[in-house]
Parts: sequence; structure tokens; C-alpha cells
Amino acid sequence: MTYSIVSFDPHDGSLGFAAQSHFFAVGSVVGDAEAGVGVVVSQAFANTDWPHEGLAMLRAGAAPDDVLATLTASDPLADYRQAIVMDAGGGYACFTGDRCAPHAGVARGEGVAVAGNMLASDGVCAAVLTAAHHDPGTAHARRLVSALQAGERAGGDARGSQSAVLKVVNGVRGERPWRHVLADIRVDDHADPVGELRRLLPVHEGFRAIGAALFAPPLVIGDASRITAADARAMVEALAGVAPGLGANREADLWRAVILLRCGESAAGGALLAELTADRPQLGEFARGLQRIGILPTVEVRP
Repeated sequence: MTYSIVSFDPHDGSLGFAAQSHFFAVGSVVGDAEAGVGVVVSQAFANTDWPHEGLAMLRAGAAPDDVLATLTASDPLADYRQAIVMDAGGGYACFTGDRCAPHAGVARGEGVAVAGNMLASDGVCAAVLTAAHHDPGTAHARRLVSALQAGERAGGDARGSQSAVLKVVNGVRGERPWRHVLADIRVDDHADPVGELRRLLPVHEGFRAIGAALFAPPLVIGDASRITAADARAMVEALAGVAPGLGANREADLWRAVILLRCGESAAGGALLAELTADRPQLGEFARGLQRIGILPTVEVRP
């Protein structure tokens, strides 16, 4: 009921997967990726335990072939299932049970594998793989989404489209793998889930930059006297760079103004804040609230 792509980027060591299905919230069941460990997807008449059990085995040092052998041997319904297991170095193993609904198949490349079932044609997996190898200089997440789009153009799921998922993690293995997630986007119910995934990707990238400002003191929270000019300049430039991808959403500009004001750039920060409050007057009271809790210095905030 799904087609998926699993891949490794040798340039930065990142791992990722993306999938599309005519099934509600495929991202909640199809698989998972863990930084520095690997990726496991399970689909067709999926065994939703396989991704969790497979990652645990990879974490313990098992090879992808051994992981699949263990998973399938312990499941009497394995013939109805399909899976890909990839380790942190891009080595992988694929499985397609004899009773997976057609069209079902796998396409393999170096550091990338595609698997699908219930497909509109037997060319879907090959189309996804070809697109994945196109334009290697493009960011990993964008290549995965482009690969899904190629699958849709080749016919995709025979039943249509409903949901999609994208997840990319870096190559850093540690005790806090959630800190090394580069992208995690789900479209649970949409007429064009892959198109929506593509629309959301620049929004994700924008809010990733905003999150870096908000959650890493002292740029927005904490002691403003500890902000270095270099860090402030880098973040202001990053926020300005992602703002166009957010369209009418001015969140990046708002926190850019806050950082400018916190690092003493009163003229530039005040001018940007004035522009924002003119467009959305409620931000004037919001800014005064930030002053009251010590995030913003006391400056004139227009109503």
C-alpha cells in the first residue's frame, strides 16, 4: 500500500527516507530513522514492530541482512510484507514477500533503495530511483521529495494518494538522537500529499532557523550581554535568508528584529519592528510583553 525510498548521503553522512501511500498518516507507521544508526521501513501488509525492532538490532551492531533475516523468520505472515533496512554507512538489505500485492518491486542503487507494492505500474520504483540520483548537489531532503514526485508521475500507488512522510537524520550517533533530526515532516491526509510535502519543506527549513535562534541562548533568551557580534550577524543573515520561503509568514523577521535589538542594533531592529507592527498592530503589545519579561530592551514600540 506504499512506496518508499531509503537513502544515505556520502557527502554529509545523513540518512533519510520518504514514503507515499493511499493510507491515512503513513508517517506514523511506515518506518523510522535514527542518527548514526540507520533506517528501517516496513510496508505492504506492514508489521509495525519491524522498524522499532530493526533499529534496536542495528543499534546493537547487527548487519542489515541479519536484521531482515531475524525479522522475517519470527513473523509467520512475512510473505505479505515488504521492508528495507539500511545501516549508518549506507549498506542495506531489501525484502519483498511472495504475497505482496502487485505491482510490487524493488529498485537498488549505491546507497539508495526503493520498494513499493500496490503500485500503478512496475516502473514506479525505477522512476523513484532515477530521480534520487539526479542533481547530487541538492540537499538530501529535497532529493527525497523530488524522488517521490517522480514516483507519482510514474503512477504511484494504484489506489491514489493520501499521505506522505519525509525524515532525514545526520550521521552523529549519541544518547540523544532526537537532537540530530534534520527534517521530519508528515502530511497525513491530502489530495496531493507529495506536493504538500514539497510546499512544506521550505517552511520547515525556515522554522529550523527560527528554532535555532529561539532555543539556543543567548540570542533570544538568557543574558544578552553574552551575545557575540559574529553569532548575531550569522543568525540575522540566516533569518533574512529563510524569510522569502515563508511567504506572508513574518516569523523570521520578527525574531530577526528581536536579535538586532538585543545586540544593540537599535536603528535596524526598531525599523524592522515598526514595519512589522504597522502590518500587524497586535505585535506592538507582544513586543511590550517581551520588554516586561526582559527579552527586549526598553525601546519605543509603536502601537
